[in-house]
Amino acid sequence: MVKQNWLKKGFVDEPIDESVDLKKEIDRLRKEKNAVILAHYYQSGEIQDIADYVGDSLALAQWAAKTDADIIVLCGVHFMGETAKVICPEKKVLVPDMNAGCSLADSCDAKEFEAFVKQHPGHTVISYVNTTAAVKAVTDVVVTSTNARQIVESFPEDTPIIFGPDRNLGNYINSITGREMLLWNGACHVHEQFSVQKILELKRQYPDALILAHPECKGAVVKLADVVGSTAALLKHAVNSNCKDFIVATESGILHEMQKQCPEKNFIPAPPEDSTCACNECNFMRLGTLEKLYNTLKYEWPSIEVDAEVAEKAVRPIRRMLEISAKLGL
Repeated sequence: MVKQNWLKKGFVDEPIDESVDLKKEIDRLRKEKNAVILAHYYQSGEIQDIADYVGDSLALAQWAAKTDADIIVLCGVHFMGETAKVICPEKKVLVPDMNAGCSLADSCDAKEFEAFVKQHPGHTVISYVNTTAAVKAVTDVVVTSTNARQIVESFPEDTPIIFGPDRNLGNYINSITGREMLLWNGACHVHEQFSVQKILELKRQYPDALILAHPECKGAVVKLADVVGSTAALLKHAVNSNCKDFIVATESGILHEMQKQCPEKNFIPAPPEDSTCACNECNFMRLGTLEKLYNTLKYEWPSIEVDAEVAEKAVRPIRRMLEISAKLGL
């Protein structure tokens, strides 16, 4: 059968009859199988609209931790599915396309990171959630862009810290906290590509627009921004602001929810440096489709598996993050 091809492709490519109402069938299957669909803000609009919960990495981890569903379908990228599986080892965790990786996670090889940690004994290791389970396994506490500052500041000022893998987020946290964390040299290919010049050109077109930027952006972009924050924080600011125009420097999928919550406002995606495209999309996030989501629920594949020993070590820093976030009201 086609199963062998599925294994090679990393997703179920079973043809779907054109008469199938995908949204209706996805809804039927999730109820029938007691499945919950979690989607990241960077997914396409049609995936966000059909999900049970849409959020950033922190919210997805929090929802995974408390769901009573038997199956979690994580519409995002591979490390998000791993995180959900580590938190909920007894549940089946599905990702519609196993090819949905992450350039930031890929920039931090687990063995190299472990060697780096050993070269700097006595350091507390803080890892961004955009990492593999193997990297989390050599970490003391995980953070997201929502809670990174607060978790870093929860440690005494003289605590030596290794922060990885995102150098841009690490530099930003250092700049606003006065810390001197030792940074791993990793980055997200999407947030690295925003063009300062093109953002300034947009600002001339929309002089009253606020510039919203994710802290994974390069320092020059962050310095231009009126507001710097996680996807959830940028969304919240856009909803609460009296401003009508916003230039948004993060993956353009977030604009769907921004526009949905603020239909009267104007959201302009910040463009990348070397492209004629008006927006900046993550090619990994765009691998998710309704067709793949339908087949994933139907066949309950592909499923995320994490080595038991790695999972046992990786769950500790994730739980620590969730506990600290709960105490801080995040």
